[in-house]
Amino acid sequence: MSGRVETADPVERVRSFLEQAGYDGTILYSRETIFTVEDASKAVGAPPEAILKSIVLQAGEDFVLALMSGVNRVDLKSVRRLLPGVKKVSMANPETVFDFSGFAVGGVPPVGYPTRLEAFLDEDLFLQDTVWAAAGTDHAFFPVSPEILLRLTEGRRAAIKKEGKGSIDPLPRNDS
Repeated sequence: MSGRVETADPVERVRSFLEQAGYDGTILYSRETIFTVEDASKAVGAPPEAILKSIVLQAGEDFVLALMSGVNRVDLKSVRRLLPGVKKVSMANPETVFDFSGFAVGGVPPVGYPTRLEAFLDEDLFLQDTVWAAAGTDHAFFPVSPEILLRLTEGRRAAIKKEGKGSIDPLPRNDS
């Protein structure tokens, strides 16, 4: 899948998508970074479980999104089972995410990609009235109800969290 968007400002791409989709909220900014779940939780004043992690996954030749509650880890095997014919699902490394989308890890949003990505929404998101999503950079974010997020992404509610300690998933790294 290719087709990187040429619009330079990632927040404006997210804003444009949200406006066209009828989202009536506002993109907010923080001087502090929202790079990690802990950062975002402090910046927006919400509990970690209300912070949305937008994780870009590689599923064969395609990209898909796992939209996770901040305290949950994605179960790649569960995602693979939801994708008939896909043999392997892995976390996309930060460079791949940026090259494809123009979004840097830490500011990866749930919307605004060059093509519509299949999105799977962690069932635990629906325990929150509002979740807080990155809006293209690690200083921009927006509040959204899980139900509206489901509509905006044309996604699927799915059991994709890794069972276990519920520790916060570290950001993907390229250790090669």
